[in-house]
Amino acid sequence: MNVIVNRVAEFLHRFPPFSFLEREDLLSVAQQVEIQYLEKGETLFTQGEPARPSFFVLKEGTIHLVEKTQNEEEIREICDEGDVFGVLALLGKRPYLLTSRVIQNSLIYAIPVSVFEKILEKNSRVSLFFAAGFAAGQVVVRQDLSQGQKARSVLKTQNKDHSLLIFSEKSALTISESVLTCQPNCSISKAASLMAQSQVSSIVITNADGFPLGILTDKDLRSRVLAVGLDPNHPVSKIMTSPVITQARQDDFSTIYLTMIKNRLHHLVLTSDGTDQSPVTGLISDHDIFLSMGNSPAILIHALVNAKEISEMKAIRDRAEAMLRYYLENEVAMDFVSSVMTEINDLIIKKAVEMAKSSLSEEFSALESYKFCFLSLGSEGREEQLLRTDLDNAILYEDVPDHLQEQAKIYFLTLGSQVLETLLACGFEPCPAKMMANNPDWVQPLSQWKTYFSQWISLPTPEALLKSSIFFDYRPVTGFKPLAEELTEHIYQEIRVKKGFLNFLAKSAVDTPPPLGFFKDFIVEKSGDHRDQFDIKSRAMLPLTDLARVLVLSQEVVGVNNTFKRFEKLAELEPGHAELFTQAGKAYEILMRMRAIEGLEKNNSGRYLSPTSLGKLQRQLLKTTFLPISDLQEIVRIRFQLDLFRS
Repeated sequence: MNVIVNRVAEFLHRFPPFSFLEREDLLSVAQQVEIQYLEKGETLFTQGEPARPSFFVLKEGTIHLVEKTQNEEEIREICDEGDVFGVLALLGKRPYLLTSRVIQNSLIYAIPVSVFEKILEKNSRVSLFFAAGFAAGQVVVRQDLSQGQKARSVLKTQNKDHSLLIFSEKSALTISESVLTCQPNCSISKAASLMAQSQVSSIVITNADGFPLGILTDKDLRSRVLAVGLDPNHPVSKIMTSPVITQARQDDFSTIYLTMIKNRLHHLVLTSDGTDQSPVTGLISDHDIFLSMGNSPAILIHALVNAKEISEMKAIRDRAEAMLRYYLENEVAMDFVSSVMTEINDLIIKKAVEMAKSSLSEEFSALESYKFCFLSLGSEGREEQLLRTDLDNAILYEDVPDHLQEQAKIYFLTLGSQVLETLLACGFEPCPAKMMANNPDWVQPLSQWKTYFSQWISLPTPEALLKSSIFFDYRPVTGFKPLAEELTEHIYQEIRVKKGFLNFLAKSAVDTPPPLGFFKDFIVEKSGDHRDQFDIKSRAMLPLTDLARVLVLSQEVVGVNNTFKRFEKLAELEPGHAELFTQAGKAYEILMRMRAIEGLEKNNSGRYLSPTSLGKLQRQLLKTTFLPISDLQEIVRIRFQLDLFRS
């Protein structure tokens, strides 16, 4: 094989879409490549010029793709090593939409369309690369975020084990080593008494050497004693299940689990050598199995419902992140992912509230009958909190008689504080601005919450608008939800009367421009701990969140808090902008996914990304998510007449 062809093939293989080619196809392409040298100042092709029979890959140098508009040129893309451009020759053979300017002496590979068309037809990954607009300057289809999302799934590195991890690691399995036992001549009533004292659902019957002879469970007591009226003074040997099935303590999880499935066992006795001729060393129940199999929402939720300790709740929430990682890596639909994670987060909050109520019931018995609801705000309020990032929450309670007001303040603040302690112990982060239910400002009766919102709407100062951006996304998680509904109705009544508030909210929503610089690079932090990093939350996600919120409020939509669901609703309400709203919703889903993956990989909030650490496809996909922002901002500017509006 020609040395040059091999070198060309090696170079191309480093970059998509050539990295998706089989070796034979790659060499076929490399053999047909024409190598061209271009000097600084030259033009490879010009806007409006008929497409050539080749498209191009930049080997060395710098080339700008520029668009001429009236009397000026705007840089649309800056090509660097490995970029594919001039692809209109490949896609539709239409005239070029951009002009290529050689900025530095450059070496390019010209690839004949006739060679690549055959590959395009048979290789779906290659065709998706172009369909998703990942080639430089491919302005024809660049806004198709659904293709981009699909392509990210198909084009990702396929080197990970995506098994469902049905069989957990043995270390994740909790085995009871302190096994309750009794002798075969022990009475049934005595055995039942021992089980009640130890708060366990089974007892193992052993001989004098500690070898297992049988097992007695709650179910046996119900079906073999109570249901048939058997005298409880009989010995347990009369009703125990015998012989007992055993496994060795050191057996792996799959062996233990399959033994229980095969024999329909709810409890499995473990012995030192795995037979009933050796001492009992442990006991495992199907509940323990349930807890160890962490990658199913149903199992996690079941485990949470039955969790009695905060440490157990934290362990389950930890396992939920393993499930989250699996979902994200396998491109599970984001509405499903966020729904599952919200259900888990909500259940933890509900249990924390119940625990707090229980601990305070005796001290504050006079207030137990008064209704309240626990509100989640911010990302959890929008059902978008995938990671355990900052908590934003509050308590709304019904107005109480004057003589109970001070006591009510103390009760609900104490309740909120205890809930926060539980949530923090479960791994959630506190809100730096202290917008939480342990802050007296945010634990208030309905009348005060109405006053808050009325003030923010009447006097929309920058501080009021900031609070509005968090508190307007409230969602009642547990408690008496009609209180929240009454507050919502009050807010819309206020907005109907004071329409100027939405103009202020709209102006705030357009203040953040799309996060690309003059040369289409990411706008990164200039200083501080995150210097040269990209703030995906404030620069990409918040603009979309703010735009969706103000547009939904202007339509008086109730009960839709999630940002991408808000865009879905807007697409339904405004068919004329349906495509843009749909693209905005998909963009937000992609941003949520990218942030969560970054957070899981770096064990942080995922807020800051390093653009240099992103692959070429990730950078292109991220940039594509910014495209709807400017169009949405233009709609908001016009709809709320912001050019005429002075704040």
